[in-house]
Amino acid sequence: MTGTPLDFDIAVIGAGIAGASVAAELAASRRVVLIEQESQPGYHTTGRSAAVYSPIYGPQPIRALTRASLAFFEQPPEGFADHPLLSPIDAVFVARADQASALDEMLVELVDASTVRRIEAAELYARLPLLRDGYAFGAMWDSGTSEIDVAALHQGYLRCFKAAGGTVLTRAPVAALTRTTTDWQIDTRQGAVTAKIVVNAAGAWADDVGQMAGAERIGLVPKRRTALMIDPPQGCDPSALPLVVDVEEQFYLKPDAGKLLISPANEDPEPPCDVQPDEMDIAICVDRIETAFNVSVRRIENPWAGLRSFVADKCPVAGFSDQAENFYWLAGQGGYGIQSAPGLAKFAAAEVMGQAIPANILAERLDPETIRPGRKGIGA
Repeated sequence: MTGTPLDFDIAVIGAGIAGASVAAELAASRRVVLIEQESQPGYHTTGRSAAVYSPIYGPQPIRALTRASLAFFEQPPEGFADHPLLSPIDAVFVARADQASALDEMLVELVDASTVRRIEAAELYARLPLLRDGYAFGAMWDSGTSEIDVAALHQGYLRCFKAAGGTVLTRAPVAALTRTTTDWQIDTRQGAVTAKIVVNAAGAWADDVGQMAGAERIGLVPKRRTALMIDPPQGCDPSALPLVVDVEEQFYLKPDAGKLLISPANEDPEPPCDVQPDEMDIAICVDRIETAFNVSVRRIENPWAGLRSFVADKCPVAGFSDQAENFYWLAGQGGYGIQSAPGLAKFAAAEVMGQAIPANILAERLDPETIRPGRKGIGA
């Protein structure tokens, strides 16, 4: 793309789940371009996610947005996907005796959640015999969790975007953002684009994009999380297992296509990059899993890592910049970006188009001020 810049109403930077979902919402009534630095959308975080839908997971604004996303997950638009996006799976948050207070705090925080209940050690071991004898003190059992088909969700949004006339630019890293009297000019490796509004959904690179635009810093920190696949113990049927999470999120174990997906649930700061699995993360993961479960890790398959980008309070950042005109932040979703994407996309699209926030989102007790870029406690 050379010569005269292509002109759009809205430019969305970043084609992961955040960018793809908001672009699909916007393209129904606006001319939208989706700008992606890689050769394919979702290469970094979205494409490496083993996400679940869990309305009890994350800080309060995330839980509200996740609840507001359920209707979309259960009944997406016609032709969005050729099979259900959600597959129910039980989840159990296990606690050692020294983690009893953390278990109590979790149960207090989720006192209004109808899908959770406390279970004591005897019931826990009866339902989860894979646990090593004497390891766990008790647990919280949740029946409201589902696995998400992340690829189907992401590709469904991209199809909707293209069907609505949206334009996708790949291999187009943003080199500069320049504000004119009426528009933004976005210089990319594929040429220049102009748009009245820029939506910054650049994931781990969002603060860098914000600085190009002269926006405030939100203090975004990309954090590495490592995961790997292992064989289940002989005689163990992985399909019968729940998702098992340490109550302080020191590990998780999830059945996955006849294997076990395990992670130390680490959050190690990294610069924005094509992150790779760390050998120390893998060693820590194996140690924690072998300590908690009757599992002996003989062989490691497919280790990988992804970046989960957080601001200080671990809530997303959504709203127009206070410093850069017509520059909208959509960043900081951390590890909750997939499960909250439908609700957050509808929220952001409404604001970008100058419309009222959908009532069903506000009904889930989302306070928009808790996710604004100018809120206290985040930033440089």
